[in-house]
Amino acid sequence: MPKWALANILEEALEYTVTQISPVKTQVTVSVPAEEATAALSTAVALFRSKADIKGFRKGKVPSSVIEQRFKKEVVGEATTDLINVHINEIMGELKLSPLSGLDVSEAALAKGEPLEYTFSFEHAPEFELPEYKGQAIEEEEVVVSDADINSVIERVRKNLAEVAPISDNRTPADGDVVSVTFEAFENGQAIPGVRAENFEMTLGEGQSLAEFEALVKTIPAGSEGEGEITFPADFINTDLAGRTVTMKVAVHVIKVRTLPPVDDELAKKAGNFEDLDKMREAITMSYKKSREDLHRSSAQKKLIDTLLAAVDFPLPPTTVEQQLGQMVQEFVTQLERRGKSLESTGKSLADVEVEMKPQAEELVKTQIFLSAVAAKEELAVTPQEMDAFFYRLSTQVGQDVVLLKRYYEDNGMMIMVRDKLLCDKAADLIYASALVTKVAPTESAADAEATA
Repeated sequence: MPKWALANILEEALEYTVTQISPVKTQVTVSVPAEEATAALSTAVALFRSKADIKGFRKGKVPSSVIEQRFKKEVVGEATTDLINVHINEIMGELKLSPLSGLDVSEAALAKGEPLEYTFSFEHAPEFELPEYKGQAIEEEEVVVSDADINSVIERVRKNLAEVAPISDNRTPADGDVVSVTFEAFENGQAIPGVRAENFEMTLGEGQSLAEFEALVKTIPAGSEGEGEITFPADFINTDLAGRTVTMKVAVHVIKVRTLPPVDDELAKKAGNFEDLDKMREAITMSYKKSREDLHRSSAQKKLIDTLLAAVDFPLPPTTVEQQLGQMVQEFVTQLERRGKSLESTGKSLADVEVEMKPQAEELVKTQIFLSAVAAKEELAVTPQEMDAFFYRLSTQVGQDVVLLKRYYEDNGMMIMVRDKLLCDKAADLIYASALVTKVAPTESAADAEATA
């Protein structure tokens, strides 16, 4: 039912009472007088009557009594839903509260000549006092780009452009070789479910597999089979295997060697159509520095916001936390499936993952509430152009058409979620932009990480 059709129904002020169930949940009880209920039903009947095409009657001339009898369920359903939606929009505007979860509306049905009372409840952000978030001191690590950093990037480029060819002799594999193997784990003579792979390809000496497994593979010539005992680390991702000693049977099918191209101008041209090697080194330096600056800025910004969050304490909406947790768990399972693994292969149950991830979900919800409060205080807004830019970046990342991607978000009611995320990003940027940033030398661990990045 169009909103204009209900305009004459809401002439008098809405009657409703507000009950704060908790600091993060509010319930509203709405009283609909009999006259308003009758008017809403009459409006719905009139709209059905104008569109009804019933044999024996001219279109638009069907008697209201026939409409009420034949389409009673549809008329009552549409009239009730439309009237409640109008009420909710008006009430939420007056309360100036933004629901963080879907509204829970009680069952209701209008009846001619009878008053109606219904309730709806929703979770929202709690009230809390923002700490001083501008002008805070924070340290940010400087970016130091060394020749070793640049050379490590060039070495990765060489490996990516290397020629790989199988060898003809049946020697044992060595570090740097690419091997194709089939393996399976056994315990007490019984195969262990989920620990088997066929024609698995890996490069030795690059930490792609357990050191004990690679050591076993290096003892088996191409075209041969072998076995040996392997003990999984105590912190192995698959908790069912962690700390266990198994017998691993391995067949080495093919050994391939990589021939790295020389570091010269030709490499630069192949790598990115650079004019020469010096130009490639310059480009690597700029790219490396920019990515590390972004990383250090992001790290400093997070530390700053974490410090501010530690200064405030407020309750979190439980449904919002559960929704965030569900999204995180689903993303975790999806990532496993993309790597050809299942949740069972990690040795964890869904409940285990939920328990592990709940603190992170709570932290994300608290951060969102905090930054949303900053955005509201600073009267930040997201422009249509910024929304479009978000979808363009997302479409590039996932390889989907930007128009179809945006339509999907619109059809699934996810546009507000995107807007809120961009608002939080703006609030975080504002906090960081006002901070007193002191540049410090990178720690030894950070420098090592950059050297291997």
